[in-house]
Amino acid sequence: MNPTSDAPAVVAPRITPVKPPDAVKPKHKGSARLFENATLERLTHTHIAGPLTIFFSVAAVSLYYSLSRGLLSGLTAFGLFLGGWLLFTLAEYLMHRYVYHLDASTPARAKFQYTMHGVHHEFPKDKTRLAMPPILTVFVASLLFFIFRFTFGNAGFGVLAGFVFGYALYLFVHYAIHVYAPPKNFLKFWWHHHAMHHYRQEEVAFGVSTTLWDHVVGTMPPERKGK
Repeated sequence: MNPTSDAPAVVAPRITPVKPPDAVKPKHKGSARLFENATLERLTHTHIAGPLTIFFSVAAVSLYYSLSRGLLSGLTAFGLFLGGWLLFTLAEYLMHRYVYHLDASTPARAKFQYTMHGVHHEFPKDKTRLAMPPILTVFVASLLFFIFRFTFGNAGFGVLAGFVFGYALYLFVHYAIHVYAPPKNFLKFWWHHHAMHHYRQEEVAFGVSTTLWDHVVGTMPPERKGK
């Protein structure tokens, strides 16, 4: 008699199949599974408070350090902060349009696109996947510091502060849009703008924290009659 014949079979967790963008249908419940390994899968989920705390803290420390050490004057720091923030809004638009919505013309590109962003379009209400995990947040914040410090010297502290502040603001706005109902005031415009991208036309409305670059580039959604 085989002593292991009555042992329960170990069933591997089922990975959510990769789908091309045109096959993705939004589901307002549940979550995708991207990895069989439980640790890797857990690392793809995060509470929004983690990344927000890290990015806002980096912005505050960068400004405080540069001002307290006399590396930047108050007016210069303010101007660089605004410049970094504007730079982030452009990066947000370009990343969303050309990286997250990469043409899934090969299996490898389809997998990359789905893992990076398609999964969000399929499960838009999964609030644990609305920001990168803290370990990646720390890596990105560190990488940005070295890039801006090397490129701009002391001015990089101000640019970095504005850029990561813009990043944190984007995360906050994106989270609010997907988790909360639209407010009954002028802010509901952001909800409607992003909903157009998710549920009507993926090729428009790439801006999340601002519609500036959609206006500049010409990817604003068409006006709806009777609105």
